[in-house]
Amino acid sequence: MAFHHEPKRTQPGTAAPFRFGTWIRLHGVDLITMALMGALGLGIYKAPPAPSRSFPVYFQDGEVVYPEFAYPIRKEIVPIFAAALIAFFVPFFFFALFQARRRSLDDLCTTTLGLLKSLITAAVFQVWLKWLIGGLRPHFYAACQPNIQPGAAPSGSGFAAIMYDRTICTGDEKTINDSLESFPSGHSTAAWAGLLYLALYINAQLKVMSAHNPAYWKMILMFAPLLGATLISGALTIDEFHNWYDVVAGAIIGTCTALVAFRQTFAALFDFRFNHILLPRTTSLLHRQPFFATADSGPFFDYAPRPEYTSTQMPFTREGGWGWGQEACVGAPGDATVLGVGAGRSGMSARHGAANEPGNGIVGNGVGANHGAGVPPNGSVV
Repeated sequence: MAFHHEPKRTQPGTAAPFRFGTWIRLHGVDLITMALMGALGLGIYKAPPAPSRSFPVYFQDGEVVYPEFAYPIRKEIVPIFAAALIAFFVPFFFFALFQARRRSLDDLCTTTLGLLKSLITAAVFQVWLKWLIGGLRPHFYAACQPNIQPGAAPSGSGFAAIMYDRTICTGDEKTINDSLESFPSGHSTAAWAGLLYLALYINAQLKVMSAHNPAYWKMILMFAPLLGATLISGALTIDEFHNWYDVVAGAIIGTCTALVAFRQTFAALFDFRFNHILLPRTTSLLHRQPFFATADSGPFFDYAPRPEYTSTQMPFTREGGWGWGQEACVGAPGDATVLGVGAGRSGMSARHGAANEPGNGIVGNGVGANHGAGVPPNGSVV
């Protein structure tokens, strides 16, 4: 694509000053799309169930056919609004906390945008399924309050005339509508879409799964959001608002959107060398002139070595040599760096193996051998 004038670049190793107006133009189409998706999801959420579902109530001897749908209506342990707030604000707290070292409004805004993409996409996905497929909640009979007596069966339709529809219900219409939309779980969807995204972010910033043995508390912190998502999901089977398969379906939806949204925002999911680096966005429908955050960046992430890290290209942690010249740059055999595609991403030192040595497939990035035995400037790492 040809442009009328050359885009401006910053000095090597420095980041361009954050301009909120530029960020809005670069991500404006996404924001508009998210608003439309949110409106669509809200509209579907408010709509009554689309299908007319049939269900049995009593056998001929008066026994309830499905006692698993006969639980009493109880108060939710975790209301849906609380699950949604937890799924957003808990991750956002850590995004803001990690800016103590990241020091980038671009990182904060773009990471939060990725979280919202995960949450909104998951929410719209699950409300479509609730509306068009749905299912009976465990307390459906209590919500329906059918107006037939045990001895009146069979008096319905279908084989043996034991099937009925919602016309026999005498309960509150809104409660009945809700009890017909059990599949999938919205709580579970929101929890996994937000808290799994947070777990991936913590893994990237603290390098829990990386080329060194990190502190155990980092592993615990990474698993804490997953525990929270599991507890929120499991609570739905205790208060009898969902069946186990509703919870599993919601968790799958939330997991998928979290994985995709994180990978769409950052350069990698689990590759510890790159999973903390934001993917670039240089143009959009609202910003046609290319914008490069740093002098050595391009319109896409190419794994090429950089002259120097900026704060936004560094994770929060300083363990494992991050920030003082010993960051690992070669991963498993057969990956991009070993094959020579942009190898030497973060400064291979003499201690790790001869950088720039012919035949080893590693290209140094200018960090000298004096970093081979380097120590953190302040003598401590986190």
